[in-house]
Amino acid sequence: MYQATLGQRGYRFGGLRQLMAKASPARSGDYLAEVAAQSAEERMAARIALADVPLKAFLQQPLVPYEQDEVTRLIIDSHDAAAFEPISHLTIGDFRDWLLSEQADSAMLAQVAAGITPEMAAAVSKIMRNQDLILVAKKCRVVTRFRNTIGLPGHLSVRLQPNHPTDSLQGIAASMLDGLLYGSGDAVVGINPASDSLPLLEKLNYMLDDVIQRFAIPTQSCVLTHVTNTLRLMERGAPVDLVFQSIAGTEAANRGFGISPALLAEAQQAALSLKRGTLGDNVMYFETGQGSCLSANAHHGVDQQTCEARAYAVARHFSPLLINTVVGFIGPEYLYDGKQIIRAGLEDHFCGKLLGLPLGCDVCYTNHAEADQDDMDTLLTLLAAAGLTFLIGVPGADDIMLNYQSTSFHDALYIRELLGLKHAPEFAAWLAAMNITDERGRLRDAAANHPLLLALQGERT
Repeated sequence: MYQATLGQRGYRFGGLRQLMAKASPARSGDYLAEVAAQSAEERMAARIALADVPLKAFLQQPLVPYEQDEVTRLIIDSHDAAAFEPISHLTIGDFRDWLLSEQADSAMLAQVAAGITPEMAAAVSKIMRNQDLILVAKKCRVVTRFRNTIGLPGHLSVRLQPNHPTDSLQGIAASMLDGLLYGSGDAVVGINPASDSLPLLEKLNYMLDDVIQRFAIPTQSCVLTHVTNTLRLMERGAPVDLVFQSIAGTEAANRGFGISPALLAEAQQAALSLKRGTLGDNVMYFETGQGSCLSANAHHGVDQQTCEARAYAVARHFSPLLINTVVGFIGPEYLYDGKQIIRAGLEDHFCGKLLGLPLGCDVCYTNHAEADQDDMDTLLTLLAAAGLTFLIGVPGADDIMLNYQSTSFHDALYIRELLGLKHAPEFAAWLAAMNITDERGRLRDAAANHPLLLALQGERT
């Protein structure tokens, strides 16, 4: 039992799970799940009580029972007690103060990351202001490699997302080459296919690989299909760089996705055996999003932000090259408006980075949410200031296959110029060699006879 008093009124919370939910910033998904605080005063009382909870309590009182959930077992069984030792004496309130102190520099945060559980990260985020989330995430350094180096300080990568509603190879190629000429694509060239047809998925893999190999682009490709399809593609000899999968924070939700840690481990080993990385062996790419456990009725009464953080434990186990929260994609039932989307994006980025993950964000919203592109500009700017690993680049910011609003190649140009952020170094060298950027890293106008434009004309004919 946890309790706090505000003025003349006392509040009681039945357990750690309820306390966490009541302390969460207001969001539509938690109201839908009937776990949210009923007033701002109750929310504040929960935060006051949460600040006094020892970090150790989260190891002793799992929010989802150990016996019932393999994600909980993964969190507890893989916990690094030695990494936890420097902060093991702290309460959640003390932890916040420590994270904001000069003592918690980049090296120290990397040292303790394996000792922090998702629930600890989620708990401390609930008592932090937006500026706290930004400042601490900025100090976290997470670097990954496959064919280039992602996550260096002062750098921001872009996933080039050339989706097409009919999986037209020509349409995808046009968007891909357009993005490359805008300097996008150093995180990954990643397609969300409209079809699960294995022959078509194979064609997409070969097309992406052909462009990357023909122009010696230091990046990686990914067709974002289900992990079982990717396993079949690798068995057929397709040129697979990264294995993609959407993941969630409970066993039941992951079962709804048709996955398990064992299946992900099988796919990781298959991808590693291909030895396609030239600089590193981070071969996994994961996507997450607040609300996935609730939408699958698999949240166990845990608030949606904590469920999201638990998904990061699954990702961390597989040392991914990339992981991003598709923050506003699930819809207003879970994040109602721009304010909720902005807060969720900052929370997710903070928790992921604190846990040692290369966290990016699809800064996005659906057309029926109470949000607009100004909200996305705000979130993009805040996340980039916080050291975002990568964002999404979609032609015109409007994904014509998934039918949602994201960020564009031009948005990437804006944020790089505003904050002086660089491409992955190997990709930057390629852009200069291809005469796409000048000596200062700024875009040049592409001549009509540029090799990429000539390649596009060849695709069309």
